[in-house]
Amino acid sequence: MKIKRYAFYFILFFMATNAMAQKISLEDYLLNYDYKSRREMKMNSEQLVELLKAGKVQLIDIRFEEEYQSWNMPFAISIPLPDLPINLDQIDKSKIVVTACPQKDRAIIAMTYLKTQGYEVKYLTDGLLGLAGYLRGDNAHEFINQ
Repeated sequence: MKIKRYAFYFILFFMATNAMAQKISLEDYLLNYDYKSRREMKMNSEQLVELLKAGKVQLIDIRFEEEYQSWNMPFAISIPLPDLPINLDQIDKSKIVVTACPQKDRAIIAMTYLKTQGYEVKYLTDGLLGLAGYLRGDNAHEFINQ
């Protein structure tokens, strides 16, 4: 009897996690977009750093390669926006994905695309410039040494 119960829970878990990772059309995403969706699509630098420390998030820098080479966050993965569709294998679906660029325009495009591909994804509201500003002094010291 216990085995059947565990099997039942396993099947429910599998169905739930599989359903969460399902691709959705952009049309369905837009048709179901509401205030909760609007809140859930955003993350600021302070939240990002806490989740990076916990290993629960993956930061994707979607700037062009030249921009990334001129300055970058060493803990981010560089996947330029035009290359995103052919590099999904570099993105860890078991983590929250956060897209980022200096401001947030390209990050929102990348976030929307990844959402339609079944990722749990947010964009960095204060952008990489905000993250660089946040990771100064004590915050940088604490982040790197933790």
